[in-house]
Amino acid sequence: QVQPVESGGGLVQAGGSLRLSCAASGRTFTLYAMGWFNQAPGKEREFVAAISRNSGSTYYAGHVKGRFTISRDNAKNTVYLQMNSLKPEDTAVYYCAAVSLGVGGVGGIQPFGSWGQGTQVTVSS
Repeated sequence: QVQPVESGGGLVQAGGSLRLSCAASGRTFTLYAMGWFNQAPGKEREFVAAISRNSGSTYYAGHVKGRFTISRDNAKNTVYLQMNSLKPEDTAVYYCAAVSLGVGGVGGIQPFGSWGQGTQVTVSS
C-alpha cells in the first residue's frame, strides 16, 4: 500500500506556476501507477493526471493538457505535478493516489488505496 503525503500548494495569481509533490511511503511505490486528482468546493473529486510505473506513459484531463506535467522519481518515492499557466478554475484541493490505468485511456483510470490530506491550490484572478 502507498501512503501519500501531498505538499507544494499555495496562493498564486492567474498565469503563475506551482509544483506539487507527493511523497509516498511504502516499499511498493514502484509497483504502482500514480495519479493526481483535485476537488473544488461543492464538486466531486476529479482526475487531473496519471503516470505509469516507469514513467513511460502519462495521461491528462483535457482541461490541463499542455499546462500541467506529471513526473515521478522512483528513487525518491515521489510524484510531481508541475502546473503552469494556472487559471482561477484550477482552484481546488489536490490529492495523489495509486491508480489502475485500466483500458480506454483517461476514462479507465481509477484511484485505489489511501488518500493523503491533500494540498490547497488557490489561483486568484
